[in-house]
Amino acid sequence: MAALMRRYSAGARWYDALSGERLVYRAGRQAGISLLAPGSGDVVIDLGCGTGLNFAPLLAATGPSGSVIGIDRSPEMLDMAQRRIDREGWGDRVRLIRTDAAELQPETVAPAVADLRGPGDGRADALLATYSLSVIAEREEAWRRARACLRPGARACVVDMQPPHGFWSVLSPLARLACATGGADIVARPWRMLERDAVDSSPVRRVERKGGHLVAVVATVDGGSPL
Repeated sequence: MAALMRRYSAGARWYDALSGERLVYRAGRQAGISLLAPGSGDVVIDLGCGTGLNFAPLLAATGPSGSVIGIDRSPEMLDMAQRRIDREGWGDRVRLIRTDAAELQPETVAPAVADLRGPGDGRADALLATYSLSVIAEREEAWRRARACLRPGARACVVDMQPPHGFWSVLSPLARLACATGGADIVARPWRMLERDAVDSSPVRRVERKGGHLVAVVATVDGGSPL
């Protein structure tokens, strides 16, 4: 895990250019945010935000009064995310929290929510996790803690990877190599946690991109579960 953390952090400066974002992985982000459909003024947690690639589309989706809380454990990734925030002038709409997702505490998130939205219960309206849960060894704990930071009835979206199928299966070796390079478990299928924990009355929506290599799942969750 320490070696993975060093590799993840060391690549922060070149992550956007070398991660396959433009050719492959942006399609999953776009599908996930479209499915999540956060409302105007929502506070969205971006779990494992990395360099902040989700910030622009999330802020566009939530309108002028919407905001984002980016959570990541890598100071190098958060440094790149802060540069993006400064460059785009998002300082009043984005807050960054450095912590391991498996150690995330609702009381750490609550002040950021209050700072962005004003006094209230300190819980976020939505959660987005793109290509992050498959990298986390303790993903069940990370998922449980992230849910505890949400208000009841919040929407959550998980975007992650699996081996491509059909015609696209010829690219499976490349997909596995890309995941191994980034430390992701290509067979983790972390969206199953969301499907399992969705509110019974909530439809679970799913889309696939790039021959099923990218999977986006969205549903409503109870949120606010005590730790």
